[in-house]
Amino acid sequence: MIYEISHTTVYDYDGRVSFARCQLHLEPASRDGQRVLAHELHISPKPVESTRVRDFFGNWSLNVAFAEPHQTLTIRAVTTVEAPARDAIAPMLSEPWESVRSAAGVIDDLGAGSPVHGLFGSRHTPISAAAAAYAEPSFTPGRPIVEAVTELMGRIYDDFTYDPKATEISTPIAEVLSNRRGVCQDFAHLMIAGLRSLGLPALYVSGYLRTNPPPGAERLVGADATHAWTSAWCGAGLGWIGFDPTNAILAGEDHVVLAVGRDYADVAPSSGIVLASSGHTLKVAVDVRPIG
Repeated sequence: MIYEISHTTVYDYDGRVSFARCQLHLEPASRDGQRVLAHELHISPKPVESTRVRDFFGNWSLNVAFAEPHQTLTIRAVTTVEAPARDAIAPMLSEPWESVRSAAGVIDDLGAGSPVHGLFGSRHTPISAAAAAYAEPSFTPGRPIVEAVTELMGRIYDDFTYDPKATEISTPIAEVLSNRRGVCQDFAHLMIAGLRSLGLPALYVSGYLRTNPPPGAERLVGADATHAWTSAWCGAGLGWIGFDPTNAILAGEDHVVLAVGRDYADVAPSSGIVLASSGHTLKVAVDVRPIG
């Protein structure tokens, strides 16, 4: 499936900003069958510095600086990307999860695709007894890894309520576990923390999800949003597989990968610093439109 994706971010500041420096993760990379066919980035005001960088995990970022005083910063990324269809996976035929855990611990490959990078705690996904206790019921002795991870994904979907007002990106996993509410970033972080706390490699995926309106309703331009899900390493044979706990589905051709990292902090669509004496409001509009 080919998509045209429009991602617009607008910062409206209460006062004039004299200087700002930002890191943008708004350009998808061609990876794992996904092909980026075109990408444009429009920024106003025009940055005085702009450096495009590819990081260890293969993500593209743009580091920009602004010296012109401004009260509004508008960033619009337009990307055409082809998302591949995913082969069906037979969960029962995957390796036992204990074998995957053992294999991940002895691999000496330190390349970007190595499972070792998904084994350790990070800022938003710490190793914790609470996360392990939540995940553990899905990982009975000898259970195939894909079957176990799929059940964990389904339990998060069933146990937690999607509530955009319940959390912020800084909300700790312990609070998400206690309140059983959150958004896609929270559910991905919880799933990652649970897997890592059991010794299983997992990474955070930032991206887009094609959404469809209810029957009889028109599709609203700009009504989509950025999305997040979990990539779990399921052994040398299957490698990394995407699991979307917000929707209880495996990542497929409706999922477009923007960036991959240890957690949200590695791949935030926009982050940085500003020199200003007042607050701001943020508006984000995303449109994912199939074109072929």
